[in-house]
Amino acid sequence: QVQLVESGGGLVQEGGSLRLSCSASGRASSTYALGWFRQAPGKEREFVAARRRIGSVTYADSVKGRFTISGNNAQNTVYLEMNNLKPEDTAVYYCSAKSTIGVVTTGAGYEYWGQGTRVTVSS
Repeated sequence: QVQLVESGGGLVQEGGSLRLSCSASGRASSTYALGWFRQAPGKEREFVAARRRIGSVTYADSVKGRFTISGNNAQNTVYLEMNNLKPEDTAVYYCSAKSTIGVVTTGAGYEYWGQGTRVTVSS
């Protein structure tokens, strides 16, 4: 089992920045990747970014150039630095953990999920 706890959400104006954090515990050292997904009101959950334990990262096209994912394997943490935020970034952001090698952009491949942290971007 892996437990995930997110923090860092909040209300920010358009163009502002936020940093989300996710701390993994339990069998966190066995994970293949930690990822971030988001779900806006009335919309499907969508992939945002993922960091594999080896350090490689993948981003959704909608956040490339604005968001940066980073992490610390020793501390089992992953961060999402979000810059130049837009109203369409408003969503609940979820940290997720994937224990098996494979595609990191689909939520179905992740076994563990945090409770989510809300991000609201006002225009």
